[in-house]
Amino acid sequence: MVQQDTIRLLRECDAGVKMGIASIEDVLASVRSDRLEKYLTDCKNEHEKLNDEIQQLLCKYQDEGKNPNPMAKGMSWIKTNVMLSMDESDATIADLMTDGCNMGVKSLNRYLNEYEAADEVSKDIAKRLINLEERLAIDIRQYL
Repeated sequence: MVQQDTIRLLRECDAGVKMGIASIEDVLASVRSDRLEKYLTDCKNEHEKLNDEIQQLLCKYQDEGKNPNPMAKGMSWIKTNVMLSMDESDATIADLMTDGCNMGVKSLNRYLNEYEAADEVSKDIAKRLINLEERLAIDIRQYL
């Protein structure tokens, strides 16, 4: 049970971290503020570091991981592009990113509760990812 929950939690972290990286990449070219760009770039870099850790653990368990749900990823991309086409501002970007962070935090907390038998290393990764998302949402509030 521990190994099964560990793998499942790692898969969800894998999908979440990939979704976070893709979402940041989708908006970076539209950012006007150097400071907002730094917040997003730093967060993306931290996501990539966590992604490396997740991939190493998944490899250890001989698991391929999980990609974000194609429907969720597609809907996110459409929403981002529609909103930015109507108002390509830092406020719009902050709004989009805050929504994404909140959804990520909610999902990851649900998976932490669902896969409670997961090992502590995997739980720690999930908690660090949650912390990253929460911190970004707080950092970019000034742009809303």
